[in-house]
Amino acid sequence: MEQGSRELPTSLRRGLTALAALVLLGGLAAGYRSSLIPVTLVVDGESRQVRTHQETVGPFLLDAGLVLYSEDLVEPDLDHPLEPGMTVRVTRARPVWIQADGRTWLVRTHAAAPDQILAEAGLSLAPHDRVVVEDDPAGEGASLRIRVERAVPVTVHEDGRVLTFYTTATTVGGALREAGLTLYLADRVEPGLAQPLSAGMHIHVERSQPVTVRVDGRVIRTRTHRDQIAPVLADLGVVLTGQDYTIPPLDAPLNGETTIVVVRVSERFLIQQEPIPFDVVWQPDPELELDERRLIQDGAPGVLERRLRVRYEDGQEVSRTMENEYVAVPPTTKIIGYGTKIVVRQLETPEGTVEYWRVIRMLATSYSASTAGTPRSSPYYGRTRLGWPMRHGIVAVDPRVISLRSRVYVPGYGIGVAGDTGGAIKGRRIDLGYDDDNLVLWYRWVDVYLLTPVPPPAQINYIIGQ
Repeated sequence: MEQGSRELPTSLRRGLTALAALVLLGGLAAGYRSSLIPVTLVVDGESRQVRTHQETVGPFLLDAGLVLYSEDLVEPDLDHPLEPGMTVRVTRARPVWIQADGRTWLVRTHAAAPDQILAEAGLSLAPHDRVVVEDDPAGEGASLRIRVERAVPVTVHEDGRVLTFYTTATTVGGALREAGLTLYLADRVEPGLAQPLSAGMHIHVERSQPVTVRVDGRVIRTRTHRDQIAPVLADLGVVLTGQDYTIPPLDAPLNGETTIVVVRVSERFLIQQEPIPFDVVWQPDPELELDERRLIQDGAPGVLERRLRVRYEDGQEVSRTMENEYVAVPPTTKIIGYGTKIVVRQLETPEGTVEYWRVIRMLATSYSASTAGTPRSSPYYGRTRLGWPMRHGIVAVDPRVISLRSRVYVPGYGIGVAGDTGGAIKGRRIDLGYDDDNLVLWYRWVDVYLLTPVPPPAQINYIIGQ
């Protein structure tokens, strides 16, 4: 060391060295930044400014973190030199999954229409093929999924008709649904609905018939392959018992849409009772005086029973048939004794004493020749039933009560002879005859005395009604 110089401390030397290094690095960084060139990067329409030291487009894009595919479009080319202020455009190809002909693969394309995408992928479509396009945001970076369903020809045989068509369905059931055929559970399909579809397949559809069954207050609508009523009901578990029947009958064939009515038949027996009136027998009693009566035996009605068969259809009565009838309780005859003993008595009257053998209570009216109802021009005018001239002292009676030509005494009238009859004179009625110039009007109940002599028993009506 030269004379007069002094050595710096170690710590100070280290600090000065670090400071010199920082100044150097700062200068280098400032120089690096000043050498970056500005470039505008546009990716799928989104623009941003980037500064780079790269000389060509390719390394520049790598520095920008872009992963490129062969289908992506870059403008200018990857080998093109970069220049300050240049715009680099990147248009990415859209990833699309294609599923067709049993395989699935990913393509990248700039085409927009599905048919253009499929054409780029080398797929051709037949007239009945189906293309299904779906968004697929989670499909490994793909934004679209295209599925090609190939149509195959199938032939359907249905109730004598033949239909051939193309379908993209994968099962028999799907093909029939595409053809617009509505199936019912009872229809038969061969092969089965779940059978995978193949080109040229023949599908046979055997249609069931619609049937409506009305039974026990219910309406059952079903379909069947049966050809008669009876097996249809058997399939439904409908049992006929006793006299039950169906409309149409059990052996009737099914014809199109058939309605079957099951009629439930039941029967019960009903006992009807009807009173039997008793007879009244009149029995002569010589111990009783004429017109007196006594009850010998009281009467009682009997009972007639009928056994009826009542038929019900669906709970409604439709007929009644008498099975038999019989006397359950016989009636008791009523026996009345009537008097036959005749007693002759005397009665004091203004005309003198008379003898009578019977008294009858009667309704008395009066008439004359002009009030009898016979026209004057008639040859019978003024003549009685016995042909006598009409006059006072002739009375009209009912011959079943008082015999014609009998003599009677009526208080207030006097003695008369039963010589006439009348249409209104029935039973206990007596019409008192007058001359036209001395007619007295009567209408009251009186005692009529039958005068002696007593007629023969054969001519006496022992029982006079009311």
